[in-house]
Amino acid sequence: MEKGVCPIDTFINYVKGKRKATIILHLKQGTKRYSELVKLIPDVSDRMLSKNLKELEESGFIEKKIYPEVPPKVEYSLSDLGHEIHPVLIAMYRGGKLLEQEIK
Repeated sequence: MEKGVCPIDTFINYVKGKRKATIILHLKQGTKRYSELVKLIPDVSDRMLSKNLKELEESGFIEKKIYPEVPPKVEYSLSDLGHEIHPVLIAMYRGGKLLEQEIK
């Protein structure tokens, strides 16, 4: 490990954000359209959801497929990298639940 560089920090920097991990966890269940994600994650604004989807796509965690239809149909799915990091997010989810129980 290089001085001052920790792979854990690198990972967290890519998945932190308003519901990025939640988006990945939902996409593990299958391809979703934007409107489906809105329903699954109601506490995030349209602007923030769009921003996070774009960042996740740019980072290579998800893929976006646009169908040439009117109105446009857009679907989001996990990339190979997104599938690879899923177990790490599940471990973080379990850790969060454990901490919530301890804090109560």
